[in-house]
Amino acid sequence: MVQEKKVIDEVSGWLRLFDDGSVDRTWTGPPEVKFMTEPVPPHVEFIDGVATKDMVIDETSGLRVRIYLSERKPEDYESLPIFLHFHGGGFCISQADWYMYYHMYTNLTRAVNAICVSVYLRLAPEHRLPAPIDDGFSALLWLRSLARGDSYEPWFNDHADFNRVYLLGDSTGGNIVHEVAARAGKLDLSPAKLSGGILIHPGFVRSSRSRSELEQPQSPMLTLDMVDKFLSFALPVGSTKDHPVTCPMGSGAPPLESLQLPPFLVCVAERDIMVDTEMEYYEAMKKAGKDVELLISTGVSHSFYLNKIAVDMDPQTGVQTAILISRIREFVNN
Repeated sequence: MVQEKKVIDEVSGWLRLFDDGSVDRTWTGPPEVKFMTEPVPPHVEFIDGVATKDMVIDETSGLRVRIYLSERKPEDYESLPIFLHFHGGGFCISQADWYMYYHMYTNLTRAVNAICVSVYLRLAPEHRLPAPIDDGFSALLWLRSLARGDSYEPWFNDHADFNRVYLLGDSTGGNIVHEVAARAGKLDLSPAKLSGGILIHPGFVRSSRSRSELEQPQSPMLTLDMVDKFLSFALPVGSTKDHPVTCPMGSGAPPLESLQLPPFLVCVAERDIMVDTEMEYYEAMKKAGKDVELLISTGVSHSFYLNKIAVDMDPQTGVQTAILISRIREFVNN
């Protein structure tokens, strides 16, 4: 008789962990938002000015990326900046081809006139940190290999400006931006150049609860239970939230002054439960003499711009999403 698997832990609609170590990430929350977690097939023809494709960039590990290319007019002679994107999900859920990312990153690619590479990151608890950071760094090294002519990919070799590579991350993807940038600072990327990092609502926390964690309203995109459980699955065994990946501004992390970092744009949401610790990071970066800019989105919560229902239905969310995209474009163009 086959023994039935038992659920030993679960995270609010997003993830169930079984006693045999297997994981089910089927969305079980409100059905009306399920479409945002559905994969969008790639399309190499241009739809609304953007084409997409998936490819394996490392045959050994099987590491894959989704690529977005904005359509160029015949008179466009400038090469396109590159976004290297790391998705969020607490290191535990979500995929680069989910509708919520497709919707946002086709818009951003078109607005900035860029190429965006979104990495299919390995997920915890099967792959604890630093696995997704290693994946993000491998993708950066792949871009360097294209710039050097060691490998070839026509969308990049025909259209990209390898001198304008920007790391971009949502939520815990923002943590990966910091870590990959810190690794890149010890490396010769030439002829590619890391021109900046954009951290959108990064998952920076600490062991002691911040005021915003206690006082801000929780949202479907982020609850305290999600923060605590996901990080317990993702951090190295025995680590606390004071780990350098989740608390790079803390005493357990390398001093920020010692890191070679490009200019950063840190984007926070006024009603995010992590806004206080994100601001602690921003202040620590400024104190360390780093080139860091800040965008505060007012009246909205964590990852608001990924929630298409809110973007379409709520005027405040729509306006703040437009401002966020505009500010990223400004950061890249400057």
